[in-house]
Amino acid sequence: MSFANLKRKSTDISKLVEAANGSGATNKQNPGKDERFWQPTVDKAGNGYAVLRFLPGDADAATPWVRYWDHGFKGPTGQWYIEKSLSSIGQPDPVGEANALLWNSGIESNKAIVRERKRNLRYVANVLIVSDPSNPENEGQVKLFRFGKKIFDKIMDVMQPQFPDEKPMSPFSMWEGADFVLKIRNVEGYRNYDKSEFKSVSAISDDEAKLEELYNKQHDLSEWTDPKNYKSYDELKARLAAVLGESAPRTAKQEVALDEVAPAPAPKSTPATAESVDDDDTLSYFAKLAADD
Repeated sequence: MSFANLKRKSTDISKLVEAANGSGATNKQNPGKDERFWQPTVDKAGNGYAVLRFLPGDADAATPWVRYWDHGFKGPTGQWYIEKSLSSIGQPDPVGEANALLWNSGIESNKAIVRERKRNLRYVANVLIVSDPSNPENEGQVKLFRFGKKIFDKIMDVMQPQFPDEKPMSPFSMWEGADFVLKIRNVEGYRNYDKSEFKSVSAISDDEAKLEELYNKQHDLSEWTDPKNYKSYDELKARLAAVLGESAPRTAKQEVALDEVAPAPAPKSTPATAESVDDDDTLSYFAKLAADD
């Protein structure tokens, strides 16, 4: 769909809310090494600040975001398993099957392993970097932004407000959306986004030519729904076996909805570990550790 038809579609919030419960996707590349992606910078205290504007994506797409799951954990061999889950495209995944077998054993130590190996939910959308005090060279650029459920919940909150004095807002609209103020705090060793919020509704610009230019600078999200961007089941199974030090990974017939299994909290005095990093940031954390090995 062309930019000319975007404005008509941009206020259809109901379809976005409906689609939020059923979209799936994958990421072709590691966003930590992909120049298309923007990531927030935090200071030594773990605090960060930026202002973003979510963009509409391709007007022909069902949603302006994509969603996928991945796994990131270290096995007893010392090797890391950092892979996208085939469950993102509705296919059986070897980690999900192995985790289901452990979980269904009813043994608490096995359930603890499942929590460590659970799948992590990711969202990706196009954003305009309005303000990035730590990296001002990013300002004015259109980037991809990967985020987790906490930020997505804030998007859903403004699309379907719970109180009668609040009007639904489409945060991805160039005309009737709003800037998103990203505020990151370090709370007991975890990244916290509770103070992040949307500003008042405003157009990005009154200049239609500028808006069209921004629209055309967006990155294609359709690649992340394509199964060819996933490793095959057999490839993932072999990788899992290598990480676990087994001849073949253990499997079960069906996958547990592991995203609903809460991870065990890390001790407050423990330095940052895989368990103490917020879901929004674990992928780049795991990637860094794997690169250091």
